[in-house]
Amino acid sequence: MTESLHLRNKRRVSGILNGITAANCEQQIRSLMARDVVWNGPHPINTQSGCDALMSNHYAPLFKSFPDLERRDDILLGGEWKQRDWVCATGHYVGTFAADWLGIPANGKQTRIRYGEFYRVEADHVAECYVLLDLLEVFDQVGVRLIPAQLGEKLVVPGPSTGDGLQLHDNPAAESDKSARLVHEMIDDLMRFDPLKRDYSAMQHAHCWHEDMRWYGPSGIGTTYGIDGFIDRHQRPFLTAFPDRKGGFAHGSRIADGRYVGSTGWPSVVATHSGVWLGVAPTNKRIGMRVMDFWRRDGDRFRENWVFIDMVDLLLQMGVDLFARIRTGAAS
Repeated sequence: MTESLHLRNKRRVSGILNGITAANCEQQIRSLMARDVVWNGPHPINTQSGCDALMSNHYAPLFKSFPDLERRDDILLGGEWKQRDWVCATGHYVGTFAADWLGIPANGKQTRIRYGEFYRVEADHVAECYVLLDLLEVFDQVGVRLIPAQLGEKLVVPGPSTGDGLQLHDNPAAESDKSARLVHEMIDDLMRFDPLKRDYSAMQHAHCWHEDMRWYGPSGIGTTYGIDGFIDRHQRPFLTAFPDRKGGFAHGSRIADGRYVGSTGWPSVVATHSGVWLGVAPTNKRIGMRVMDFWRRDGDRFRENWVFIDMVDLLLQMGVDLFARIRTGAAS
């Protein structure tokens, strides 16, 4: 049986990325990435244009700091977005933090870097990338505290409870379509929030979310359990700070693969910072959020959601430079 283009792309992208070592990194990356690849990463790495810049400014420093780094996928999806072919994944990098990285002090210990990644594939090469890394989680592991304690739970974010996140097969189109429709319905529900009335019930969470939902947010927000926990520990403080937030801007990709969906946007959300958030007083600035989501559908509702926000970039727009705090010794 001939495998589909999406399945071939998933196998190729994940196979090469998961096989990278310090010794073969440049060879592997150049075999996968187009020479003029555009790689969009988290602050302070940001956009890298071309394979040479990507190697010099991301992969070479990363493997210098983590010489035994391993990449471990929890979710792997493939699909089409706006007539282009995409692969996306989330999981953890794990390695010994042997030398300072991006100005983060090394701890000499096994350290994890949670990632979300989207790759647009053309003729077996990656032409465009969106990558988010949970840098606040790295800060926390090396003992650098830069923001107030998060409201959600602090834990190593797990993969899907069903253990089937690696979609190394082709899924029925009907299943993928059902998941894609549910995302659209869920986003429509979220946009029903009225910033003047502050009515959280207007978003009709039970329509698209399982009552025992798990929401795995970025460090700084944390993990929440159940609809009430989601509202109390994330939505209420977030919407108090950004009551006019709107989603769906500058979408990079959204693909459905069976019971899973992955989505990213740069920025995906725009809002006015008009309330206190993470200890930062309102600036009344208009900000954009680099966001990435992965959902697992259970029947007719979503049961798990893995969420990334470029928190360093977001806080920088709010006037807080976390890396400057490290450099000046302002971190605790």
